[in-house]
Amino acid sequence: MTDQEVEQAFKDAGALLTGHFKLRSGKHSNRFFQAALVFKKPWIGEALCAELARRMGPVDADVVISPAVGGLFVGQELARALHIESIFADKENDRLVLKRGFQLRKGERVIVAEDVVTEGGRVQQTIELVKSFGAIPVAVCVITDRSGGKASFGDIPFHSLYKLSLPTYPAEECPMCKAGQALEAPGSKS
Repeated sequence: MTDQEVEQAFKDAGALLTGHFKLRSGKHSNRFFQAALVFKKPWIGEALCAELARRMGPVDADVVISPAVGGLFVGQELARALHIESIFADKENDRLVLKRGFQLRKGERVIVAEDVVTEGGRVQQTIELVKSFGAIPVAVCVITDRSGGKASFGDIPFHSLYKLSLPTYPAEECPMCKAGQALEAPGSKS
């Protein structure tokens, strides 16, 4: 799958939106990637995650973990492509926790999967959760890196299927706000 084919799959799914958006980080942007729309057609999500696994190359891992809700489909499909287990972390009081009988064992090798990374806060929380069990984060995999190359997770290899460099603005500097354009918050809360 070429980069152009990946981008076309996003466009075909209606996942690349234009407007005035509030991101989870609190910053504003004129573009938004709604990854959930890609997974509306499961065969597309499966193909994209299989391509992400292929581009990542060989990795010694036991399980994929995703933060709920955005990373759920990515984690499931990435684990399918790698033929390993998949679990997810729930949000509880803005913290990530394991529920539903999910567990990580000391020394277990773990891939952290997410749909989109802008600043990487949720991924970093997931990494800390993995480490709290004595498990070892061996890779971070995302469908879209919209950090402009700024996202980094220390010595943990970071893989993305698509790099999307879009402008982001602190709310007080946002040109769309200054122009009076209506603000949308299209993430998992809408």
